[in-house]
Amino acid sequence: MTYDALRIRQELEMLNIAFWRDVDSNWGREAHEHFTEDGVYTTSHKARVGREAIRGFYAEREGRGERVARHLIHNFHVIVRDADHATAEWTMCLYAEDGVAPLMSEPPILIGAVTDECVRGADGRWRYASRTTRPLFKGSRPTSG
Repeated sequence: MTYDALRIRQELEMLNIAFWRDVDSNWGREAHEHFTEDGVYTTSHKARVGREAIRGFYAEREGRGERVARHLIHNFHVIVRDADHATAEWTMCLYAEDGVAPLMSEPPILIGAVTDECVRGADGRWRYASRTTRPLFKGSRPTSG
């Protein structure tokens, strides 16, 4: 792996961490800004196309009331296509429950395989052109989206 590939991997990992920190700690109020204008965000339930649809998804979730969520990132792997295009493949383990912390400890509600198609914009910032989560294991409680 070249220096540039290592740098791109680190930049994409930082993008991923910033995205999930916003979702887990800020209701995803800025999550849509991590996507391209026409980005596609596909969860186990449906696809949302464009920043406004992604923003609406998180706004709707916030409107339902208190929730504790933590998205854990595992086995982060990056395939660099060129200096401005890369794919990140990784595993997500989601712990989430409605209510106020601390909550009873339960198994994760979802373990999924995630594929991110990432592009670097003219401003030099990496964004998601698409993110797809494919459920591998589901807990007994439903996910919220």
